Amino acid sequence: MIQKALSVLCLLFISSAIFAQTPEQFYFDWTDLPFSREELALRRTNLIQMLQEEDKSGLVLIPSRDGVSQGETFRQLDDFYYFTGLELPNSMLLMDVDDGFSVVYAPATDIRFESESRPNDFPGRPLANDSTIAEKAGINIINIDELKVLLKNQARKRQTVLLNTGSKAPTIPISQKYISNPSVAEILVLNLEWNHAGFSYENIYSAIAKVRMVKSPAEIQLMRKSTSINVTGIMEAAKTIKSGVDERYLEGVLEGTYKKEGAQRLAFGSIIKSGPNSLWPWRILATHYNRRNRTMEDGDLVIFDVGCEFNQYVSDVGRTFPVSGKFSKKQREILEMEVGIADQIIDFIKPGITFKDLRDLTDRIIPEEAKKYMQASLFYGHHLGLSTGDPNLQEAELKPGMIFTVEPWYYNHDEQISVFTEDVILVTEGGCEVLSKDLPRTPKDLEKLMKE
Repeated sequence: MIQKALSVLCLLFISSAIFAQTPEQFYFDWTDLPFSREELALRRTNLIQMLQEEDKSGLVLIPSRDGVSQGETFRQLDDFYYFTGLELPNSMLLMDVDDGFSVVYAPATDIRFESESRPNDFPGRPLANDSTIAEKAGINIINIDELKVLLKNQARKRQTVLLNTGSKAPTIPISQKYISNPSVAEILVLNLEWNHAGFSYENIYSAIAKVRMVKSPAEIQLMRKSTSINVTGIMEAAKTIKSGVDERYLEGVLEGTYKKEGAQRLAFGSIIKSGPNSLWPWRILATHYNRRNRTMEDGDLVIFDVGCEFNQYVSDVGRTFPVSGKFSKKQREILEMEVGIADQIIDFIKPGITFKDLRDLTDRIIPEEAKKYMQASLFYGHHLGLSTGDPNLQEAELKPGMIFTVEPWYYNHDEQISVFTEDVILVTEGGCEVLSKDLPRTPKDLEKLMKE
């Protein structure tokens, strides 16, 4: 009798487990395309045409990010996301330059949605087997197992693989160091060499930069939003600056405001540094964890170099505030000089000039006595978009739709004073627009903001 009862209970348990099985979760039940399929197709077409104009031939390979989760929201690699609009893990975008077609190779299913021990919580998600992804995204999706066959055949033909190495270097560098941080391109080349010897390789960083540097209207709208959120965050944090407050508290106010305003992530670790900390670039300052939370004192300056991310697109804005609420005479003079340089750079920006022209201008307008405190290699700025290091070419002429920062900085260790102002600039038909214009810049207006 007891055995019969146990058998019935087991059957009931098994039945309930079967009926409780959560249905498969499909890709577009969870998300949507960030851009229209037409815009995404145009981006791919633009790259293929650019490569054809440069007499390139071969297969473009653009990998996606590994799908293993470490508790953070999945963030797709920039190039894969830019050209597909998809957040697929463990996938590869392939473009055939000669035939002019594009295809995505993806796993049959998403490993993140699978767990044998918890089928109700991990119900599965088809990827290559989900035809709606291809239909909605406007690009064919093929099982990634078939990529091995294609690569094997192409390697036999001594085909050229075109890759973005992340810089203008003509070759794909493979680190020989015992300890290193290999790039996605390095890992891809190593695996291709191990599995499909016969390929030659060519770097297409410049072609991708030419395509990605000019933002579409949809991208510009996202950049406006991310910059607006950043400005709001800095303004809120600035109102809490005073003696006795530590740097991490300001980070909390800033980043909390980002979240309230809709930003999903930081563009990079927030750089908020005061007093002696303000004199050091972040690469040096961040070498020790305990150096990142100084308590501010009257007389200090505190520098914000911060950014948030909205729908994958980033902002990067910087300002300098007096902890006491009032700049000293010397602090005011140096900040006015630095902001004045930024103003002249911004006034000079227009379509047709190059970054070299901006650098030449900057070298001319920096006072001689300040030059040794304001060294920089480009023009005191960098391109923005999917990252704070979007691909760029120094020799390229500026075009409407380009977005970059202008950020002349001043680090004077002799007089123990540092100031920093950074704005987001959009090149327009008639000149440029400062997307971060709502954030005060002058000493007078910064003091006023802190009093509000």
